Amino acid sequence: MKETLLLALGLLTLALPPAFAQPQMNVSGSAEIKVVPDEIYLNVGIETRDPGLEEAKKQNDDRVSGALDFLKHEGVPVQDVKTDYLNVQPVYSRDNDLYVDPATGSSMVNSSKAAMSLKPIYYIVRKNIGVKLTNLAGFDAVLSGLITNGVNQVEGVDFRTSDLRKYRDQARAMAIKAAKEKASDMASELGVKLGKANSVSENDWGGSATWPRSGWGAGGFGGGGGGMYQNVMNTAQNGGGASESEGGTIAVGQISVSANVNVSFLIE
Repeated sequence: MKETLLLALGLLTLALPPAFAQPQMNVSGSAEIKVVPDEIYLNVGIETRDPGLEEAKKQNDDRVSGALDFLKHEGVPVQDVKTDYLNVQPVYSRDNDLYVDPATGSSMVNSSKAAMSLKPIYYIVRKNIGVKLTNLAGFDAVLSGLITNGVNQVEGVDFRTSDLRKYRDQARAMAIKAAKEKASDMASELGVKLGKANSVSENDWGGSATWPRSGWGAGGFGGGGGGMYQNVMNTAQNGGGASESEGGTIAVGQISVSANVNVSFLIE
């Protein structure tokens, strides 16, 4: 009988309606910090083409060696330069001759041409180089020098901050403060007493910016997106524009580091 009574009490406790739960107030807070970047991550590529695979690879190796030697001469630390794996792409002809069968009058693929198309007409060999630059004033000179030393693709330029963790912590603290102030104001307006925080979640982002904002697609040597390649070539041919006399043509501006928090406060 005693065990039955304890079981009944337990079931009664579990069946308590949600109305007995303490009410909560859910608010969000956000903050943004503007930071001047102190690092540039430059991603460039070298692409070569030739009917012979070995020749295409040799040309690519020579260009990569020239670019790496240039970076070394410019004093870029070895640990700040990274080469990607080699990518080889055979290109086949898509033009198969058609002829009309005099017996049937139907069009047929010339089998000899179709067989020839199985052999690549040339090979594309690509390799990427990633470069971290801490001397932002020398960006123009490095980019121009890379192009004149073998680089023919610019995949992307990212401006970043080396103190990302510090700025994210600051943005998070500001977001939490904003959420707490919002909750206090709402509680005051509602005539209730705000209790302690019951749960919190956060999300942070930012700390880098890609230039140009619209992005660069693949292009470069013989590909689409020739506008990107033309702009880069113009920079190289002009010797980096006003980089020597006016301190560079790249205005790094500022990047954003943001945080958002969602906080649940108990209402007493």
